[in-house]
Amino acid sequence: HVQLVESGGGSVQTGGSLRLSCEASENTFNPYCLAWLRQAPGKEREGVASLDSDGSTTYDDSVKGRSTISQDTAKNSLYLQMNSLQPEDTGMYYCAAVRACPTLSLRSDTYYYWGQGTQVTVS
Repeated sequence: HVQLVESGGGSVQTGGSLRLSCEASENTFNPYCLAWLRQAPGKEREGVASLDSDGSTTYDDSVKGRSTISQDTAKNSLYLQMNSLQPEDTGMYYCAAVRACPTLSLRSDTYYYWGQGTQVTVS
């Protein structure tokens, strides 16, 4: 059973940056998809960015151009660099994974393994 642990959240001012990290308890499987999703209070969980085992990435339009998803396979880690943060980026950010996803997806129902989340607050 894969465990995912997020870190790096915090409180920042508008325009600031954060780098979120997600460490997996074991080597991820191949092929796979990894993703960052977020949930704001009173809203549904939404996909932010995803990455597959070929290195392809996709982003939600709301973060495109100011966020970068990346991984370090040697460290079993996934990252999300977020710049030019806005108050609407506030929410709980979750790392998620699934084996053998046929296509990149930002849909939360695509993913099977989830971390417990790290809070991002932008004011």
